[in-house]
Amino acid sequence: MAKILFIVPYPSHEAPSQRFRFEQYYSLLTERGHSYSIQSYYSASAWEALYKQNNSIRIASAVLIGFAKRFSLLGSLQQYNFIFIHREAMPLGPPFFEWLISRIFQKKIIYDFDDAIWLTDKTHENWLQQKVRWRSKVSSICQWSYKVSCGNSYLANYARLFNQQVIINPTTIDANQMGKSLHDVEKPVNSKITIGWTGSHSTLKYLEQIEVVLQQVEKKYSNVQFVVIADQKPILNLKSLKFIPWSRETEIRDLSMFDIGIMPLPNDEWSKGKCGFKALQYMAMSIPAVASPVGINIEIIDHGVNGFLCKSNEEWITALEKLIQDKNLRDRLGQNGRRRVVDHYSLASNVDNFLSLFE
Repeated sequence: MAKILFIVPYPSHEAPSQRFRFEQYYSLLTERGHSYSIQSYYSASAWEALYKQNNSIRIASAVLIGFAKRFSLLGSLQQYNFIFIHREAMPLGPPFFEWLISRIFQKKIIYDFDDAIWLTDKTHENWLQQKVRWRSKVSSICQWSYKVSCGNSYLANYARLFNQQVIINPTTIDANQMGKSLHDVEKPVNSKITIGWTGSHSTLKYLEQIEVVLQQVEKKYSNVQFVVIADQKPILNLKSLKFIPWSRETEIRDLSMFDIGIMPLPNDEWSKGKCGFKALQYMAMSIPAVASPVGINIEIIDHGVNGFLCKSNEEWITALEKLIQDKNLRDRLGQNGRRRVVDHYSLASNVDNFLSLFE
């Protein structure tokens, strides 16, 4: 029966990476006799300042408070069997805290990440920002860890360069909860077909690469509308675009509006580290997914069976038109997609795999 400390960047129930990688397993840990504590780097108010208010003074204060919180943990580390670290213990600087845990306190680190965090997708990052972020620390933390938990095979292959105790722990969906949607409710005959996307401000830019596709679809089909659910309003030249601010309380209800879910990605090294979360959300709710064939999307989606994989604008247009014109196709791909999630990417299917991290 293990005692586990979760060291995480964000406050609970806020960030998808935490919610769907390990927070939803907390009750299962308790059921199996384990106990756990959580310490986030940012408080709820600091998170608000960091991502919504853009207040530089409050952000600087939040960073300093986070540093102090981390060092205050040192006196209590001995009581834990495992230290689960998601992404990094501190957002800036070298992995000093991880080194202390592993080498000085000799605790077992479970290191978890779901992005290619040794890289960056920020094209305008200057030399100083790169040095301060110290992304090379990922390899060191992998080397010092007891086990490494990675969201897909691309990330796992990187981790295995430094540690052989690597477990592919996919981002998972509570299929029972996501299945309780409004998507199966019969829509009015004349209602519009909704093409939807959900994500954060950091990934809104990926929609721009298919903006011309969406414009052409909008021009041809008057019965189609576009919905974006995010923490920031998108800048897209679409007349029928509807923006819904993301809310945990209304997330499932808002997603149930979608008839088609989209997930465009560039084919680069950063995107290969993505864990297909958007596609999994759509598929768990029986919404057919149309995605770029990048990274784990190729493993999740069987083209033409439970969704579509599209490289070019022409392929995107063809796939969207097929789904717009054929409700039976939408239903069939949606049902197949949900079965895929239930069997391979659901909370229930991954419980034993997740718990094996603490053996």
